[in-house]
Amino acid sequence: LSQPSLLRRIVAEGSELGNHSTTHADLDRLPEAVIRLELNATQRLVESYTGRTMQLFRAPYLGDADPDTSDELRAARVAADMGYLSVGLNVDPLDWTATDARSIVERTVAQVESGDASRSTQIVLLHDSGGDRSATIEALPQIISALRARGYEFVTVSRLAGLSPDVAMPPLAGPRHAAAMASRTLFSSLSGVWKLGGLLFVAAITLGIIRSLIFTVLALVAARRAAAPNPPPHLTPAFVSVLIPAYNEERVIEASVRRILASQGPRVEVIVIDDGSKDETSAVVSRAFGMDPRVTLLTVRNGGKASALNHGLKIAKGAIVIALDADTQFEPDTIAKLTRWFADPAIGAVAGNARIGNVVNLVTRWQSIEYVTAQGLERRALSALGAVMVVPGAVGAWRRTALDAVGGYPADTLAEDQDLTIAIQRAGWKVACDSDAVAWTEAPDSFRALFKQRYRWAFGTLQCLWKHRSALLAGKPRGVALVGMPQTWLFQIGFGLIAPCIDLALIGSLAAAGLHLINNGLAVMQADLLKIAAFWLAFTAIDVGCGWVAYHLDGQGDRFPALGLIAQRFGYRQLLYAVVVRSTFSAITGHGVGWGRQERSGVMTAMAPAAEPAPAVHVLEPVAAMEPAVLLEQDLAA
Repeated sequence: LSQPSLLRRIVAEGSELGNHSTTHADLDRLPEAVIRLELNATQRLVESYTGRTMQLFRAPYLGDADPDTSDELRAARVAADMGYLSVGLNVDPLDWTATDARSIVERTVAQVESGDASRSTQIVLLHDSGGDRSATIEALPQIISALRARGYEFVTVSRLAGLSPDVAMPPLAGPRHAAAMASRTLFSSLSGVWKLGGLLFVAAITLGIIRSLIFTVLALVAARRAAAPNPPPHLTPAFVSVLIPAYNEERVIEASVRRILASQGPRVEVIVIDDGSKDETSAVVSRAFGMDPRVTLLTVRNGGKASALNHGLKIAKGAIVIALDADTQFEPDTIAKLTRWFADPAIGAVAGNARIGNVVNLVTRWQSIEYVTAQGLERRALSALGAVMVVPGAVGAWRRTALDAVGGYPADTLAEDQDLTIAIQRAGWKVACDSDAVAWTEAPDSFRALFKQRYRWAFGTLQCLWKHRSALLAGKPRGVALVGMPQTWLFQIGFGLIAPCIDLALIGSLAAAGLHLINNGLAVMQADLLKIAAFWLAFTAIDVGCGWVAYHLDGQGDRFPALGLIAQRFGYRQLLYAVVVRSTFSAITGHGVGWGRQERSGVMTAMAPAAEPAPAVHVLEPVAAMEPAVLLEQDLAA
């Protein structure tokens, strides 16, 4: 299929082609219909590329010109019914088992010389495929020279059979010629697609390996150089606003609020925005925190997460705003670690470290691995380049003036956290990452729920990339435009689209290798199988190595799940690829995507229970004595 010019050259130089089947199967073991299919497939291919048909046939594995049983004639009988003349052999030097040309030459000449003297002809069997045949290619001219020196003449099979070349390979005419030319177009297209697939396969795998290595190195560099700030107390925020949008979150909202109230560091106000819940979310908050002045409950008409956050932003008093999902639970020091970065006036937002809290089955376990090895490592690497693309909605802190500068939380995309992260960097602010600011989030615990969540994420990413395309064209801000957005387009979207083809190519290669192994034996296919195995092992080893680094950077090196990371390749990543394909199709066709709904279980297995929140202490203070830095920043925003 991939060598049309070679077929045409063979015919043009006066040699002949015979049918040897398509897959080199043991035809005597196959049904007659399959034998016919094997021969017809090869016939159509040769006809389309040469304009000639074939009349000669030799069955695979015919090691002797004289069959011993009638079963060994089965394929030959089917071929004869199809109009083929079967060709046997006399000399088999077993060149496919040899590793040097000299032994092939010696075996061939010895068998020819020791043959039956009554025979005036000898047919020699040699192979040019099925493994490394370089020794055969090197031996062939030596065989020709050695036998010619002994008086032998080399002729075509048709001459031995008393046939003219046009009878052995009749030229096509009329409708059959037209059909062959149409087939040539089809086969050429298939060949081009196969070659393109091979190039994409090599390019994608190579780029993927390079990206993994570069991101791992950058993450290590960031971990060594980017020490967490330790500013004096008077430069750190003393009061922050915490926004928790909630829609039907009665199972998790109380635990989330209690975690915030038990936080160390700055004083907090918690604003829970009930986004039109149909369950007991508001009732739970009122019952648990109705007497705590630090907690404010807003009940608004359902308008989506961004709309709910903007409602909360209207009454938030803090110069620093922390937003989290209702299913997320903070560690006691998470807020303190997030807010310490804002001593730098250039920082507009800080991304925390989201981890999976409900590791209860295979689905959530795989997500837990992904959060550390893919999302966490990538965020660390992009942070080193000033190209952070997402401050997670589960754990992120924002400077109020930065939020106001871009108009608050954007409501026109499904990935408001990514949209906002890009927007504030375009407005001139920097984004920092604090991997020690840990939050535990509840992940989807079924493949169906996971698909719905990631479908929304992928569609939202496409919306953000398209919305901020002018930044890519303008090259500003540099980190986002030159690194963040291109790598998102290339690896999250592009790689996700071609990855299914890569998987299919790999499966096809393994299937072909297995088929050849069955047909030709271990010795023939051993080298090819070893190449495939070596390639897969090398790629996997790099992936595991990068994962090991990611877990150590995340402080979980003693719990690195190497086998779980390898197992992700069989099912989990294919689901993520399907998400990208479907979301891209939806974006192209204009199909709308809703927010969806994840059913919460309220189960958190990977974290310690929450401490009881400290009781609220209220002290009446003169306005002039209250956080002058905060008031100043609010005045500037006004």
